[in-house]
Amino acid sequence: MNTDRPTTGSFQRKMQARHVVMLSLGGVIGTGLFLSSGYTIQQAGPLGTILSYLIGALVVYLVMLCLGELAVHMPETGAFHSYASRYIGPATGYTVAWLYWLTWTVALGSEFTAAGLLMQRWFPEVSVWVWSGIFALLIFLMNALTVKIFAESEFWFSSVKVLTIVLFIVIGGAAVVGIVPMADSSSAPWFGNITASGWFPNGATAILMTMLAVNFAFSGTELIGIAAGETADPHKTIPKAMHTTLWRLVIFFIGTIIILSALLPMDDAGVLESPFVAVMERIGVPYAADIMNFVILTAILSAANSGLYASARMLWSLADKQTISPWFARLTTRGVPLNAMIFSMLGGGLALLSSIIAPDTVYITLVSISGLAVVAVWMSISASQFMFRRAYLREGRALQDLAYRTPWYPVVPILSFLLCLASCIGIAFDPTQRIALYCGVPFIAICYGVYYVQHRTKRRGQAND
Repeated sequence: MNTDRPTTGSFQRKMQARHVVMLSLGGVIGTGLFLSSGYTIQQAGPLGTILSYLIGALVVYLVMLCLGELAVHMPETGAFHSYASRYIGPATGYTVAWLYWLTWTVALGSEFTAAGLLMQRWFPEVSVWVWSGIFALLIFLMNALTVKIFAESEFWFSSVKVLTIVLFIVIGGAAVVGIVPMADSSSAPWFGNITASGWFPNGATAILMTMLAVNFAFSGTELIGIAAGETADPHKTIPKAMHTTLWRLVIFFIGTIIILSALLPMDDAGVLESPFVAVMERIGVPYAADIMNFVILTAILSAANSGLYASARMLWSLADKQTISPWFARLTTRGVPLNAMIFSMLGGGLALLSSIIAPDTVYITLVSISGLAVVAVWMSISASQFMFRRAYLREGRALQDLAYRTPWYPVVPILSFLLCLASCIGIAFDPTQRIALYCGVPFIAICYGVYYVQHRTKRRGQAND
C-alpha cells in the first residue's frame, strides 16, 4: 500500500465469513434476478432462459475458481485491477479498474431506476425520478457509516432476500404441482408452460443474445475479491465465503428461474413489473404481490448498497496506485473512502437522469452496459489467473504452497474466458442490447488512451527531473 497518499484513516479488517457471503449475495440478488429475468424469458423463452442461467452459473463458477486463487494469495482492496496490472499489463489493469467502476456506477442507476419503477405500483402519480433520488440519498448515507456497520446492515438486508427467495421457490413449487391453487382456479400447470411456445420460440441463438443480461444477473459474486482487503483472516474466510456463495447462487437462481418459467407465459414476462410480482398475483396469495414488491424493493436497495461499496473501493485502489488523483485515496477516520464514494454516486446519478428521458427503455440499456463491463472484468480475472500460475511456476515455487488452488488448470481459466467472450459477441445480434457495444468499446479505448498519455507524461517529467 502506498504510504504517500493523503489519508486520515485506514481500512479495517472487520468482515467475517458471514459478512462476505451476504455482501456477495447482496450484490448479486438484485435487479438482475428480480427484474431482468422477465426480459430473458421474453427473449429466449422459458426453456431457453433455464439453459441461459445454467450456462451463466457455469461461467460464474469458473470465474470464481480463478478469483479464489488470486484473492487468497494476494488479498487486497480493489483486487481485480492489481492482478491485471501485474500479470497482464498496467494499461489493462487501469482499464479493468475503470470498467468495474463503470459496472457498478451504471448499475446504481439501474437499481435506482428499478426502485422508482416498483414504487409506481403504490404511487403511480409520483414520477420515477423522485423516488429514485430519495433512495439514492438513503444508500449514500448508509455507505458513509463504518465498514462494520455497513457489513452488518448488508448481512441482514441480504438475509431477508435469501429468505424471500426460499419462500418463493417453496410456494411457487407448490403451485406448479397443484398443492397451492392458482387464483383463477385453473388446474396445476406442472411444467407444460416451459415448452408451451415451443422449445426455442425465438431460435436457439436467443440464448446467446440473452447471456449478457444473465451475466449481469450473476454480477456481484466477484465482490468477495473486492472485500478481501477488509476481511479478517482472508486465507480461511475467502475460500469458505466463495464456496458458500456459489452453491447458494446456483440453488436460488436456477430454482427461481424454473418456477418463473413454469408459471409465467413468455408473452406476459414484462420488464417494468417484476415477474416475481406477476407470479404471486397468479397464485393469488393474499397481499403476496405487495409484500413481494416491498421485498424486491429492499433487495434492489441492498444491491445498490453493495454496488456503491464496490465502486468506491475501486476508485480508492486506483488512487492508491497513483494512477488517478490522490484525492480519491482519502479515508475518513472510520475507514470510509468518502471522496471516491461521492464521485461514484455522481456517476450513478448520470445514469439515473436517463430514466427521466426514457424510463421504458433505459433499464435494459443500463443492464446491457453494466453487463458488458462486468463480463470484461471476468475475462481479466480468468486471464490474470492463467498468467499468475505460469509466472508462479516459472519462478520455481511449489504449487502445494498455494493456500487455495484453481482446479483443472489451465482448462478452467481458458474455458471461462471463452464463455465470457461468447456472451459479448452475442449482444451484437440483439438491437436492444447492441448499445452496450457502442458505449463499452469506446470507453475501453479511451481508458487505454488516457493511461498511455498519462504514462508518457509521467516519464517525460521523470526525465526532466
